[in-house]
Amino acid sequence: MPYYQQRGSIPPKRHTQHRDADGRLYYEELMGEEGFSSDSSLLYHREIPSALRDARSWDLPDLATAPNEPLLPRHLRLHELFADDAAGTDLVRGRRLVLGNEDVRIGYVVGSAPSPFYRNALGDECVYIEDGAGVCETVFGPLAFTRGDYVVVPRATTHRWLPSGTVRAYCIEANSHVGPAHRYLSRHGQLLEHAPYCERDLHGPGDPPVETAGDTEVYVKHRAAGPTGIAGSVHVLPHHPFDVVGWDGCLYPYTFNVEDFMPITGKVHQPPPVHQVFEGHNFVVCNFVPRKVDYHPLAIPVPYYHSNVDSDEVMFYCGGDYEARRGSGIGQGSVSLHPGGHSHGPQPGAYERSVGVQEVDELAVMVDTFRPLRLGEGGRAADDGQYAWSWTRG
Repeated sequence: MPYYQQRGSIPPKRHTQHRDADGRLYYEELMGEEGFSSDSSLLYHREIPSALRDARSWDLPDLATAPNEPLLPRHLRLHELFADDAAGTDLVRGRRLVLGNEDVRIGYVVGSAPSPFYRNALGDECVYIEDGAGVCETVFGPLAFTRGDYVVVPRATTHRWLPSGTVRAYCIEANSHVGPAHRYLSRHGQLLEHAPYCERDLHGPGDPPVETAGDTEVYVKHRAAGPTGIAGSVHVLPHHPFDVVGWDGCLYPYTFNVEDFMPITGKVHQPPPVHQVFEGHNFVVCNFVPRKVDYHPLAIPVPYYHSNVDSDEVMFYCGGDYEARRGSGIGQGSVSLHPGGHSHGPQPGAYERSVGVQEVDELAVMVDTFRPLRLGEGGRAADDGQYAWSWTRG
């Protein structure tokens, strides 16, 4: 995160005594990235944060992946993965893996049940709320979320999801940290004038709740040996994980709503990096929002055909009407996978229809990865099997 925040009660100097009204010491915890060498926050707990009462294994859902072979562009219908009734599904254990590689996993879930307390020790999570609203309670404090929000949760942050009704969520799980693109930041971390959003658009948590209940289970996703490199455990704490009385620093969860993204446009068609919103190790996140389009008198507003030489491109279509894909079967809740090694672009007829268009009404979240993506069980189940042939006339 690029700027400092403070919540609750903290001492005047870090690493010094901090006591409650009865003189009892609070326990200071440093939560930091890259081994004391990057962003961090200090949290002050009522109880020892390392304390455990018990532990057991958590049987994770199917995280195995299969290669995209033969190499094909694919259309995945994510809305078909979940029945209309989401009463028994939560936003943590109900996720189905759509695509993944060594750097990032993309999942999808539709749920309305409260999730368990959860901690992802593999990397940061960037969860896009396709529809619905609720609260993501965290050890730092609560984050209200609504449709169009990205909810960015740092690695190993204990949190739980409390939907108010049914929520559709597109889950980007990194094996690294996720933050604003470095080219948007000053050398001190401030978002620059040419960035398509600023610090005012990033909304941190409210005051920590300071819960005092007893034994509490926390579901932990973590590194492990084995084919997926991922395992799950359930830790039983002798106290409530939300026992923080205060914290300060530059590492914390936050939300960013896609409507606060100010699109960058040009006289001729602009390349995908102008739509970037976040980045992680070996991948970027972009969003395509309603906007004015190219204003050169001979402009062709839809994308030119292009080959992804260095990356796989994943588009999640979540609003409006994406003109370039008309006629392919893609609609709301669809994902297109355009792999490196295959040239792609607008569907037949879209190139010609776009001439003279002055604005587009489209909303999509794009993830570009720099290592090939493999298909998860959710991706295989949602594949329409026809998209690869949609550019062929006759």
